[in-house]
Amino acid sequence: MLRNLKYLLIIFILNLSSGNAEILKPKININPQQVVEIQLEGLMRNDLKLKDNGIIQTWNFAHPNNKIFTGPFERFKEMIKGDSYKMLLNHNSHEIKEIFRDERLAVYEVVILDKDKNYFKFRWQVEKYLKNGSLKNCWLTTMVSQPIPISEAA
Repeated sequence: MLRNLKYLLIIFILNLSSGNAEILKPKININPQQVVEIQLEGLMRNDLKLKDNGIIQTWNFAHPNNKIFTGPFERFKEMIKGDSYKMLLNHNSHEIKEIFRDERLAVYEVVILDKDKNYFKFRWQVEKYLKNGSLKNCWLTTMVSQPIPISEAA
């Protein structure tokens, strides 16, 4: 719980410093769990600042190899709004649990409560980008599993 509060505080500070509608960009000081949190927070408030702001935020932290399969952006946006991932948009809450982490790969179990009060579980994989360029040594999402329905909230 304390760990989650720490990450929420970091996200809050990053959002304060980023301005009203500015999208966060990958940086080497953002750890892998923060990447997942930034993406989930964006999707949770998808249209709050601008239309599809959360989808744009999520796209910015997608690994270039992942973008090959999910992009271009318009196709990625359609995928997120489609049946497989629409429960992520404007969800009520989420929990992130680290499953594995080493110096270049991190895997998380993410449970979300969607706006219809259904729980879904995802496996979220983040990798450190090792090639040269502006993304070198940044953590980026390489895979998000299909959702697994868990249950309805009471």
